[in-house]
Amino acid sequence: MPQPFTYVDLFAGIGGFHAALSAMGGRCAYAVEIDPQAALVYQRNWGLDPLGDITEDTGDQGASQEVSSAVPSHDLLAAGFPCQPFSKSGAQRGMEEVRGTLFFNIMQVVRAHHPAVLLLENVRNLAGPRHRHEWEVIIRMLREEGYRVSATPAVLSPHQIPPRLGGRPQVRERVFITATYDPHRDPTADDLIEPIATPRTVFPTPFPEPFPDPTSHPAPPDVASGTRLGATTSAASQETGAGTFSPSRWRIEDILLEEGDPRLAGTALSAEEAQWIDAWDAWVQEYRHRHPGTRLPGFPIWVDAWVTSEELEARIDAGEHDATPRWKMTFLRKNADLYTANEQWCRQWLRDLGVQQFPPTRRKLEWQAQDTGCLWDCLVHLRPSGLRAKAPTYVPALVAITQTSIVGPRRRRLAPRETARLQGLPDAFSFGDQPQAVTYRQLGNAVNVGAAWNALRLHCQRDREVLLGTDAGRRVLAAVEAAPPSPDDAVASLLGAPAAA
Repeated sequence: MPQPFTYVDLFAGIGGFHAALSAMGGRCAYAVEIDPQAALVYQRNWGLDPLGDITEDTGDQGASQEVSSAVPSHDLLAAGFPCQPFSKSGAQRGMEEVRGTLFFNIMQVVRAHHPAVLLLENVRNLAGPRHRHEWEVIIRMLREEGYRVSATPAVLSPHQIPPRLGGRPQVRERVFITATYDPHRDPTADDLIEPIATPRTVFPTPFPEPFPDPTSHPAPPDVASGTRLGATTSAASQETGAGTFSPSRWRIEDILLEEGDPRLAGTALSAEEAQWIDAWDAWVQEYRHRHPGTRLPGFPIWVDAWVTSEELEARIDAGEHDATPRWKMTFLRKNADLYTANEQWCRQWLRDLGVQQFPPTRRKLEWQAQDTGCLWDCLVHLRPSGLRAKAPTYVPALVAITQTSIVGPRRRRLAPRETARLQGLPDAFSFGDQPQAVTYRQLGNAVNVGAAWNALRLHCQRDREVLLGTDAGRRVLAAVEAAPPSPDDAVASLLGAPAAA
């Protein structure tokens, strides 16, 4: 009998899918990893022997027959893949249109085996207007192969999921394309299929029978700290029943290492980084002092755009902004109004703290922290668009480049171990002695375990009646229905970690 789960990793970095799906009762039949360093992480932790990069010969002919023939029969295909531009000519259809892309390789596997369930993960912008054509091609091809799939993108983030279901305090919006093989489906009903989740969905109400009611289970253990998430002081964890969870009640402190932990090595801020935050904190405090009871501006604050409103209008009249996009013109006007109303002290702030000598990206502030007291109380993200400040609830998305969030109250960056916790990996998950930069990149590409776990559960809940119609569907459904509400215990057991008391 084929194993219930097969996992193809074409983009998902360290592989939250493998952890989630294996923990549900199947085993990873095979895996493909583009990044050879991430492949070593697979081997060390999961005992996998990755096939290697099937994309290296991907061109007009797609994946090699040698790799394609190594793919076994399976009931469920889980894959992460990047959004690649397809042909926009409209002259080609079907496999010809996607030939040479990673999605082409996925479709080869689908056509060869027709797994009962597909769980495909992609970056969030696949759901945006820029990639509408790609989205339409993906949905059309899956439907032509006999899959029941929603035309509306399903978007799920771990911060939408409470801790007792494997959620984590991280915004990690990803598109999940979930589909069930149903050769007897009614194609006219396809557009009526609802997505399993949206960016505004907050979980959970209890899963209906036959799924376990999450409120009847104890909170999952946090293997990293030896405590139970439900027993922490976090407001997000103080859940007494369904419907009480709110993403705004997360508290990032729950996943942080204790100060002095040797795993915090390399997380200290540079003198320059501290100087940038100090300077902008001084601006925040002065603004509040001069505008008591007024919220900080919600638009991006750009020092380089600080001119008086009169001067800006003169530049507009002179034609200097004829090519400026409307959205940017709006921000320029707001910054000019801000500077005009606060010119004297802003000019002194610029001079006294040497702000104009900062790098251009550090002369910008995006305040998204509501009424948080000061910048050092926030989570700070050093982005190309400037310093972004958020309340210390949940962190922005981990990215595969050097934009690791700064924990203001701790005056340091998140450690690799803390980012692993944010992706749902217990402390027993080892990255060996590889450089921190490599680990950060892998975690930035990873799929959050709790999000993958819940995406599959929600899909099987929605398509339960269809799954009951085939042997393969029943196998997948049985594994999912037998799984606990949270993946945390199961993932820990895969790594041989002791369960928390």
